[in-house]
Amino acid sequence: MNTLIIGAAGGIGSNLVEGLMGTSNLLLGYFNSSLSVPVESHQVNATDFQSVHLFVEKGLEKYGSVDAIVCLPGSLILKPAHRCSDEEFENTINTNLKSSFSVVRAAGALLENSSIVLMSTAAASIGLSNHELIVSAKAGVEGLARSAAKTYARKNLRFNTISPGMVETPLTSSITSNEIVRKASEKMHVLQRIGKPRDISNMIKFLINPENDWITGQNFIVDGGLSSTK
Repeated sequence: MNTLIIGAAGGIGSNLVEGLMGTSNLLLGYFNSSLSVPVESHQVNATDFQSVHLFVEKGLEKYGSVDAIVCLPGSLILKPAHRCSDEEFENTINTNLKSSFSVVRAAGALLENSSIVLMSTAAASIGLSNHELIVSAKAGVEGLARSAAKTYARKNLRFNTISPGMVETPLTSSITSNEIVRKASEKMHVLQRIGKPRDISNMIKFLINPENDWITGQNFIVDGGLSSTK
């Protein structure tokens, strides 16, 4: 299996890379952090159409075919809508929605017979205070995946999203490192714990497995019961 991972240096990305090494040919993309794993990697600006297109082309040149692309870039700003600046809005939309659109665009132009996994959030399925900014972007990602699943079905391109609850990664460290806030978040998840990167990477590995090629246009919520229980 030939897999491209964009955002491979993050918490979920690092865990995914570790889990796939030895079982998949990997080409990794990063933005700010270089990767200290024995796998070929390239700097990719996921919010730039041409950068992502060239990265997917590199995968095709290297392997001849690409079986999966995983798009992991994300951000997290929690504040009410009226306190969000223009810059924060634009950065959030670009990091979360435009990056996903860039991957869909490149995959649609270059690939066939491939699984593309994009990231949403469980917060897009329920109303959580101070999440207006992030859910504006992530709800767009879910709609994008459903539409792309129909558009590119003729090329056997499968598009799915994963919606995590709170997961312990560097991105969420400002929340998880605060004991009071962490305890409150744990209580919101019926399983009474914050998610771990493997909880999400396990679902990603399932979706990119070529044996699971009758799944497309779906959103998989992996959130410890956050969005489905009270």
